[in-house]
Amino acid sequence: MPSSKRPFPVLVQRRTAVVHGLAGFASLMMVRSLGGCGDDSETSDGKTGSGTGGAGGGSSSSTATGGGGGDTDFPVRALPEWPPLVSLIADIGPLGEPDDNGVRVPEGFTARIIGQSGTKPHAGSDYEWHLAPDGGATYPTEDGGWIYCCNSEVPIIGGAGAIRFDPEGEIAGAYSVLQDTDINCAGGPTPWHTWLSCEEASRGGVYECDPWGELPAVARPALGVFKHEAVTIDPDRGQLYLTEDLPDGRLYRFTPDGETPNGALDLTSGKLDVAIVSSEGDVSWAEVPDPLFEGGTPTREQVAESTAFDGGEGVWYHRGVVYFSTKGTSQVWALDVESAKLSVLYDRDTADDPVLGGVDNITVSASGDVLVAEDRDDMQIVAILPDGSLKPLVQIVGHDTSEITGPAFDPSGTRLYFSSQRGPNGGGGAGVTYEVTGPFHQPA
Repeated sequence: MPSSKRPFPVLVQRRTAVVHGLAGFASLMMVRSLGGCGDDSETSDGKTGSGTGGAGGGSSSSTATGGGGGDTDFPVRALPEWPPLVSLIADIGPLGEPDDNGVRVPEGFTARIIGQSGTKPHAGSDYEWHLAPDGGATYPTEDGGWIYCCNSEVPIIGGAGAIRFDPEGEIAGAYSVLQDTDINCAGGPTPWHTWLSCEEASRGGVYECDPWGELPAVARPALGVFKHEAVTIDPDRGQLYLTEDLPDGRLYRFTPDGETPNGALDLTSGKLDVAIVSSEGDVSWAEVPDPLFEGGTPTREQVAESTAFDGGEGVWYHRGVVYFSTKGTSQVWALDVESAKLSVLYDRDTADDPVLGGVDNITVSASGDVLVAEDRDDMQIVAILPDGSLKPLVQIVGHDTSEITGPAFDPSGTRLYFSSQRGPNGGGGAGVTYEVTGPFHQPA
């Protein structure tokens, strides 16, 4: 299938890629993209995008298509029911000594490496795990196993890949679900079992991907053109919330115009709003007049009264609350959707126990524990419990120049996936993806 014109202009001159070659270009650009996570320039250069995938060995092909209406309607899958869960995180003990891979976990937990940049996670699959693994999510599969889908935060040749697990937790395949996109940082899962991959470039966009690798990834320009970080979905109200990683980034809300024939939210059209927060924490929303950034004013600057957030990072919806982090202020926020009230869940500058720093990607347990991955700092994943106390769950030793990315629980809630984006000190920038297994949850 031929690729269509890429709808989100890439920010790096193509001549650089031609001169250095793709592999050399990736290495050359990793320091730039990972140190600052993108280019703040408002200039652009067009580019096409394509993707390949395959649920077993990565042999089938697909293309990242541009445009909005009439694109892929992702299927409704007949997936097994996993039991509802309750979190045991409050009962977890302190971190132990580092294991052979430099991972510290509590007693009763184990860690293993499931992917390393440039190596094959599964011998029977052609796919080599991508550079700079970033945001991720898991999906149950028809056979009782699951998939971990994960971005590649690399300029021009980024995208996303996936590792498939059988019902026993053994790796059964690895493949690409999106290729040749720009600085794919975080994103978010959808209730209809797709992955929204976000480009952290000033003219970046969002691509909807099939974690099974069977269907083409689809560009979703209606979600706005800006320096995307992450996205989450409020399934109760049918709205999406998006963060922007800039010192003056914004918090956005997207309301689709309707649903697809399969009952999913139709992401081809809708209204993009930006948050306005009062001094008392009351949140109102104003429509962005030019969400595609077709004029001369960047998306974040189009509503003068909108509120700036310093370095918007991870975002996650849980039981009526949208949680998101701002790395520039080392804060985690909680937006009560019903009352439209915004409050600070964690602030390192005022915390009694400031063990959490460099706040970045987040996920939430079944019982509302907010897990926050650190960018550098102590290289930990720290849970903010419902009572406000903090509990370190994982630490990676010897990766001081890296960051933890992509935390996500498997459907059983007993396996936590995440990556060290740039790998160990002196490791050449090759990322490492881990699985930690233990009693994070139990059936409710």
